[in-house]
Amino acid sequence: MRILIAEDEIPLARAIVKIFEKNNFSADAVYNGEDALDYITTGIYDVAVLDIMMPKMDGITVLKKVRQQGMNIPILMLTAKSEVEDKVLGLDSGANDYLAKPFDSRELMARIRCITRSRDESDTRLSIGNITLDRASFELSSTQGSYRLANKEFQLMELFMLNPGRIIATERIMDRVWGYDSEAEINVVWVYISYLRKKLTALKANVQIKASRNAGYSLEVIND
Repeated sequence: MRILIAEDEIPLARAIVKIFEKNNFSADAVYNGEDALDYITTGIYDVAVLDIMMPKMDGITVLKKVRQQGMNIPILMLTAKSEVEDKVLGLDSGANDYLAKPFDSRELMARIRCITRSRDESDTRLSIGNITLDRASFELSSTQGSYRLANKEFQLMELFMLNPGRIIATERIMDRVWGYDSEAEINVVWVYISYLRKKLTALKANVQIKASRNAGYSLEVIND
């Protein structure tokens, strides 16, 4: 899951990114409303956390513009304002939830799980063929055993298992897993796919990550 944080207090934004990364989510931060709108409308994010008071464009305006474009991305409003009127305005403008600063990291994570639960159909386990990915423990398993995946391995495997049989362009994988502004070289995708392929082989998986020349990669069930 990739999350966008829009927060003009840079130290706080970076701290929130670390909280999400510690929980095996990928996260990017922007520091004004205009950038927040531009990033959200790329379509690569699963969740957005928006501060209300931001330069260039406030969070409520960003929220309204996102909803006007028909995007249903879950959005959590994060702000120092705690008055009932502000909460009502945010929720009525299309926010999924509201969290006032200061906050506890555990509550932040709980609220993120809550607003994404309907999208995930309350299911923390993804299964394709004879393998299962547990999105709570980050374990990839089969009857042969299990591996706890590192952050980027988990993000990549989750992306494949949410899109079985679908070819995903390498550039799209880079955006989703490494981030829109990542300085990583594109061959890092192949490196991490090789890590996952070794684990799938060890688990005797009946699925494989298939490369399609000049197109991308897909997760395919192996036909006996």
